[in-house]
Amino acid sequence: MFTVTTLDMNDVPKTEEGKVDYAQDFFGKQCSLTVSGQLEGELGALSLGRIYTFGPTFRAENSNTVRHASEFWMIEPEAAFYELEDNMELAEDFLKYLIRYALENCREDLEFMNKMWDPELIDRLNFVVGNDFKRLDYTEGIEILKASGRKFEFPCEWGDDLQSEHERYLVEEHFKRPVILINYPKAIKAFYMKQNEDGRTVRAMDVLFPKIGEIIGGSERENDYGKLRARVEELGMSEKDVWWYLDTRRWGSAPHSGFGLGFDRLLMFVTGLNNIRDVQPFPRTPKNAEF
Repeated sequence: MFTVTTLDMNDVPKTEEGKVDYAQDFFGKQCSLTVSGQLEGELGALSLGRIYTFGPTFRAENSNTVRHASEFWMIEPEAAFYELEDNMELAEDFLKYLIRYALENCREDLEFMNKMWDPELIDRLNFVVGNDFKRLDYTEGIEILKASGRKFEFPCEWGDDLQSEHERYLVEEHFKRPVILINYPKAIKAFYMKQNEDGRTVRAMDVLFPKIGEIIGGSERENDYGKLRARVEELGMSEKDVWWYLDTRRWGSAPHSGFGLGFDRLLMFVTGLNNIRDVQPFPRTPKNAEF
């Protein structure tokens, strides 16, 4: 993660143990830029019912691909009394609304991009708006991929995180419509996702689009205090760092769900552009932060 500090890097204060003395830093402790405002968003939803956040998020992983950037924007709805099925409906309605709006209000721009850059662009946008999204269990998805006869660059087995080539095969060739993949193995998903009764999977969902693959990731959140705390311990996380989040379940909670839409990836899909750097005015990527 990116650390936020005002300490002088040429003269960093140290404790008696030789560690960085963050007590002298601006916030009085070590702080980082957020990858997501989701955990705080959950508290807002449990108070107000339905909320969303829209702001920059940051990832420090050294990922030099056309779909990743170190800084990007996320729209993150969170809703109380929403289970996984409600979350899927919200995600599908949300995406269709945004794409339909672009088709109706930015037609000249889209026709220009369709003519000059991507001749399949408008057809692809209509493809998403005009089709119901397929709900597909992760386990069934793996079986379809293994039975496809396709030689993928990355072979997949149950328990693997799907690659873009797998996601696009399911959408573009097998089902020929957008797919919402659900019930992932809990080992490859975050600690806060609600566990299924089988003990192996969680109520996660990824929305998969043609050309781009995953465009939304989300889940129903674990509202059982005991299960959430056990998962934190299982992953070796520091309970003192998430005590406030655990406390939101300590005296009971309610079903709630949410997801994150990468706004930059949505712009890539709507414009037909292939590189996230082309839809950001000032892209910040590994080894690149000129502006």
